[in-house]
Amino acid sequence: MLLSDLQNKTLISIIDGKNIGNIVDIRLDEKTGNIISFVVEENRRAFSFTGKNSASEIKWENIKKIGEDVILVNMY
Repeated sequence: MLLSDLQNKTLISIIDGKNIGNIVDIRLDEKTGNIISFVVEENRRAFSFTGKNSASEIKWENIKKIGEDVILVNMY
């Protein structure tokens, strides 16, 4: 799977079903090549208190399922 494939998927919280945002980059472990986290441009509607889009990270262990169109995330 390519980064561009991941960027085209919608991130959805399994807690409340809200759209979290879009993947803009990934952070990799340099030694193993494993994904550490997704860098996400947050959806303003999901994080409305900021008043603008901002970037955050979602750790790999919080990713529950990568489907054809969506990525399910445990945002506890």
